[in-house]
Amino acid sequence: MIEIKNPKIAFISLGCDKNLVDSEVMLGLINKEGYEISSEENSDIIIINTCGFIMDATNEGIQTILRLAEYKKIGSCKALIVTGCMAQRYEQEIFKELPEVDAVIGTTQFQKLPKVLKEVMAGKQVSYLASINTPLPEDLFLLRKPTNKHFAYLKISEGCDKNCTYCTIPSIRGSYRSRTIESLLKEATLLANAGVKELILVAQDSALYGTDLYNENMLHILLQELSKIDGIKWLRILYAYPEHITEETIAEISNNPKVLPYLDMPIQHSHDYILKRMGRRMSGSRLREIIANLRAKIPNITIRTTLIVGFPGEEEIHFLNLVEFIKDIKFDRLGVFAYSKEENTPAAKLNNQVEDYVKQFRKSFIMKTQEKISKEKLQSKVGETMEAVVEKKWGEKSYIARTYMDCYEIDGYVNFDSNIPLNIGDFVNVKITHSLDHDLSGEII
Repeated sequence: MIEIKNPKIAFISLGCDKNLVDSEVMLGLINKEGYEISSEENSDIIIINTCGFIMDATNEGIQTILRLAEYKKIGSCKALIVTGCMAQRYEQEIFKELPEVDAVIGTTQFQKLPKVLKEVMAGKQVSYLASINTPLPEDLFLLRKPTNKHFAYLKISEGCDKNCTYCTIPSIRGSYRSRTIESLLKEATLLANAGVKELILVAQDSALYGTDLYNENMLHILLQELSKIDGIKWLRILYAYPEHITEETIAEISNNPKVLPYLDMPIQHSHDYILKRMGRRMSGSRLREIIANLRAKIPNITIRTTLIVGFPGEEEIHFLNLVEFIKDIKFDRLGVFAYSKEENTPAAKLNNQVEDYVKQFRKSFIMKTQEKISKEKLQSKVGETMEAVVEKKWGEKSYIARTYMDCYEIDGYVNFDSNIPLNIGDFVNVKITHSLDHDLSGEII
């Protein structure tokens, strides 16, 4: 390989919001070293932070690597670095099947990025992997370079202990490891000073925060402390497993004006037989109790969930139970995945695997069922005045914004016109005048 001096670097982040946090930390490391961030076609080194949670994500990573490898033939690129979950899960396969890759960095070693950059610049092919339970230095997150100006994800823990039978996360990201409150407050303060107004708390299970580190659930305490930071206006919770949502957390959502009445609560299914085969620690009846309690104590709460259809052994009776559950509960937001058979997971070895066409039919049926519910939910908002944060301008005076009901990219928007120029990240009051299939329209107040 040709030695590279003073390289320009391109960075591509794939996968989930938790992966994006890692990417932003790596961008901070690059920035600290004084390297220039550039476009794919003009860079000497390209870094791809990959996802490897399910096969579709792995395939996306492979296709992205192959696409970017073309720049080694036709562009200025001299080296490709692969990081993240796919790197951790398939290190040997990457080097064997994708010889264009010059370096692999695992999920607990991305602090080595500056060293790796120097090594590939010198023409070396290197790999840095360690135990998936290796703790990352918490001060790394203070180098973070946010990619969005007005909101940011705050990763409050790493890994997972659940060992759901379909999931690869524990084997890629390790056991559940909460970050300290002190570290999170330092990071959140830096983000607020950079202009961030909304913090979106993420983890494999955010509701479990602190139990490993402090021997008690500390999510409500973390919310209290984060809400004291000047400049932070909204706090939003994603990925809270229902069995760990405490009364203290519910009270904090209900009483703290900065904590949005919004909860992402993945349940995956409603039928006890399927939940048991999934390794979930819930029953359908207990889920109903938890949701009823949330709605009783937080009347305006928006509850979002995710489901898996076509899990091994899911027969029509189990699927129809799920459909009726959705109709009864009427989730405000809902996403659904067709089960993905992942190697080295217990579910991959289960009998009665469901045909792909059945999975896709069931996924489509669930989404059509939810569409009707969503329309009713949105129609009920007509006439209300809601606070919203501006996300985008389109046309001469038209804007789209998000209300408390809408998490970035995964939920809907409210559309409105404004004769007064607005900036991305501005908060405005909008009176809802019309409801659409998934979004709202209104007029600025």
